[in-house]
Amino acid sequence: MRSALSAFSEYRFSGPLAARWDVSTWDLNVKTVARFYAWAVDQGFCSAQPFTYAVVRRYTEAGVQQTRRNTATLRRAKAHSKVKYLDADFRRLFLQGLGGLGPDGEPDGFRGRHLGRNAAMGRLVISSGLRAQEFTHLLTYELPGLPARRSAVPVRFPLAAQITKGKKARETWVSYEALEEFWQYIELDRAAVQLGREYVPDQRLGPRLVISAPDWEGAKIDGRRVSWRKLTPEERLQLVTPEGTPAINAVQSNGSPFTDWATTFRRTSVRIRRDFEPRFPTVGPHLLRHTFAMATLEKLVKGHYARAAALIADVDEDAALALYLTKQDPMLCCVTCSGTRA
Repeated sequence: MRSALSAFSEYRFSGPLAARWDVSTWDLNVKTVARFYAWAVDQGFCSAQPFTYAVVRRYTEAGVQQTRRNTATLRRAKAHSKVKYLDADFRRLFLQGLGGLGPDGEPDGFRGRHLGRNAAMGRLVISSGLRAQEFTHLLTYELPGLPARRSAVPVRFPLAAQITKGKKARETWVSYEALEEFWQYIELDRAAVQLGREYVPDQRLGPRLVISAPDWEGAKIDGRRVSWRKLTPEERLQLVTPEGTPAINAVQSNGSPFTDWATTFRRTSVRIRRDFEPRFPTVGPHLLRHTFAMATLEKLVKGHYARAAALIADVDEDAALALYLTKQDPMLCCVTCSGTRA
């Protein structure tokens, strides 16, 4: 029987093209025959199975478990997880696509309604490595202020625990250019959309949370001082500023918070792939985090931040961050700013 199985396997894998099987088909048939012989042995119709079994260990949530593997089955090639990110050319193409521009930087004919918003958010995420929940529920009051003067050293960007993964407060950084572009969106495009509108949160979210006396730390809600750090993502969508607008950074045409960034990134990717670059991948928020990590690592290895730090005086407000970026191991810096465990 074993010699017959050996000849059969050679026929199915090396025989005529029309007769060949893939690994999954072979394994399915082997397991079917194995179950038949297991039943035959159990019923006493034969004394042994024509298969050899090996004891293997499997690591599960319940711990290490031992199981049997039929050696006649074949190991399938597993899809290895690949770290995907956008290189410099694709990164530029994506940001231009979000802004309705072609590879040459000229308008490509796309008539999106929020091109400034999309481009500003895309650049902010690539420059800071924010997760989807973090940048979607970020408040205008939590956005770092623009430094008085331009600097090549990035700006500190603290994040509240309620919107981070694992509810642990963390700090990343963002480039001056990305922060400047996002503040331009806040002060121009966003302000134009909100003009003459009053935001009324969806009733399914809960009652309106009208805030007063807001600052970078928190505000009064129903007369009680509350820190932004304590507000959940759902509560952040209920916030209404003294001007009657959402406190969330990004808004849509009707003046309500915009949250469907995954769709925006995906549609931009499809448009780029269709019109300009067929190799362009489908971009999601997580891929942009990888892009941030790789771009940051490249700058650290090339000494970009070290050269920038050399231009900063010891009394400068960025001196501590510059020193950290200069002295620390590049991989440790990437792990720290992306909020990823080493």
